[in-house]
Amino acid sequence: MKILAIESSCDETAAAVVEDGRRTLSSVIYSQVAEHQKYGGVVPEIASRRHTEQIVQVVQAALDQAGCTLSEVDKIAVTAAPGLIGALLVGVNYAKGLSMASGKPLIPVHHIRGHIAANYLAHPDLEPPFLCLVASGGHSHIVEVRDYTDFRIIGRTRDDAAGEAFDKAARAMGFPYPGGVYIDRAAPLGDDSKYRLPRPRVEGSEYDFSFSGLKTAVINLLHNASQKGETVDRNALAACFQRAACEVLVDHLERAAQAYGYTTIVAAGGVSANSGLRGRLGEMCARHGYALYLPPLELCGDNAAMIGAQAYYEQLVYSPAGLDLNASASKGIDTVF
Repeated sequence: MKILAIESSCDETAAAVVEDGRRTLSSVIYSQVAEHQKYGGVVPEIASRRHTEQIVQVVQAALDQAGCTLSEVDKIAVTAAPGLIGALLVGVNYAKGLSMASGKPLIPVHHIRGHIAANYLAHPDLEPPFLCLVASGGHSHIVEVRDYTDFRIIGRTRDDAAGEAFDKAARAMGFPYPGGVYIDRAAPLGDDSKYRLPRPRVEGSEYDFSFSGLKTAVINLLHNASQKGETVDRNALAACFQRAACEVLVDHLERAAQAYGYTTIVAAGGVSANSGLRGRLGEMCARHGYALYLPPLELCGDNAAMIGAQAYYEQLVYSPAGLDLNASASKGIDTVF
């Protein structure tokens, strides 16, 4: 089965053709990073406009790359939640138009489910059940993946997501947007014990995350140094921040795996590209003899191939969506469209 998938939840306009949920026939991404960089973050209105301008070309490029026409795909999938509502609406409405014009069934996909499914494209042997750490710019979850369409969140962020904290801390340090990659590059050059940073916990919710305090600690350290006329070792601060954030993520995941009896561990989302996190996950899984699955770097960020992968399993369980399908900025991973 060939599925044409569309992703437009944030600032990447993406389309892909995926076969049987496991094989990527094409993947095309138009990134807006360079444009949003001058603002220090994504501007929702600009993102929506660029999606509108690019989606036709991106979808056609994905079909061309896969060597097929719209009539030769079996179904159409689209990210319907969560994300920037204006950006989501561009993809959802375009997918509805394609579905109506072609007569192909329409499959709505949850963005976080898609991130998890990116691993199915890279690891043919991976099957549920497993425990997944989803860490991205908008999400930080520990998810029980009990089956391909059966999810339960056992830990989530209470404030900033991990990727958001990386970007905000990076901006305070003077790195360009998106800052996470610059912290990752600077961290190996610095002493990760030079500055003392907190490892926040959520009282009464041992698997939930809170990164706001860690981000604020970095900002306060920089402000205090500036007021005193002191110089901050940026590489060392990047190293200390990355170490603290990754230790929290892996510590919570490790305790959840032990409590819930999981021996297969998966990571997903943009922050799963971070070398420090990947290293600590590898060390933790090696200690316990767990199987670890990490997405390749090109599948960590937003892309449409992951949406096509998850769509294959969604359509095995749920009926196609109608033309009344609407986008949602905040629908939970465990709900059905």
